Amino acid sequence: MEALNTIEVTQDILVKEINNLKAQGQRFVTITCLELDEQTLEFIYHFDKDLVLTHLKLCASKNSPIPSISSIFFAAFLVENEIMDLFGVTFEDLVLDFGGTLYLDEDDDIKATPFCKYAIKQA
Repeated sequence: MEALNTIEVTQDILVKEINNLKAQGQRFVTITCLELDEQTLEFIYHFDKDLVLTHLKLCASKNSPIPSISSIFFAAFLVENEIMDLFGVTFEDLVLDFGGTLYLDEDDDIKATPFCKYAIKQA
């Protein structure tokens, strides 16, 4: 069995690493998000080339905007908007930002983050 190809990244090099993967011919698959604790989320970016998966792992504060990769892989806008709705985090420079209403209408009073055990207080 082949070892997992996982690369740990920080927010300041995320976009550079995504550009490198695209230049190598990698195809964007999806992003997985997991709440680690009250302050931290883990993002795993999944890519494929020739049926071999590569993953970038990013741990980030819930209160810190995450760089969007939608300008590199347009399809990422959908999963980034979904993560914003489900986890309450924000992405910087989304090419198409639903503003937290991918699943809800703007008029809905419900502003929950159902996948967060620990809520984020909105200012």
